[in-house]
Amino acid sequence: MNYLNSIKQNPITVDIILLIVRVFIGFAMLSHGFPKLQLLFSEEEITFYNFLGLGQKTSLILAVFAEFVCSIFIILGLFTRFSLGFLIITMFVAAFFVHSSDIFSKRELSLLYLSVYLLLFAMGPGKYSIDHMIDRRKETSW
Repeated sequence: MNYLNSIKQNPITVDIILLIVRVFIGFAMLSHGFPKLQLLFSEEEITFYNFLGLGQKTSLILAVFAEFVCSIFIILGLFTRFSLGFLIITMFVAAFFVHSSDIFSKRELSLLYLSVYLLLFAMGPGKYSIDHMIDRRKETSW
């Protein structure tokens, strides 16, 4: 009962939960990025949100990079914070620009992704990640 009322954390539990959240949120975002990747390589005309006047195709390429490529990095725990930066920006744009005039239920998913990405950015990838293995190797080589 003390653990439930405590603000202390068990490091092993935190690392396992970070792994579970990284893998789940990574695969969940892949389900949004893969259709965009297919659209990018299809013969169909691209109709996509033109962020900052970059053009629809360029905006789609940036979204595919964030939602597909960066999600794979998140799952692996490789370049985690770098990848999260792209995903945070993408979800911010989705929530506050693309869906700015929509009702909350349309914005809710991008806001949930954004909040999880911010949490992962603050906590880092955890012990069960390639980033952790790289950091550990750097520490031993010095």
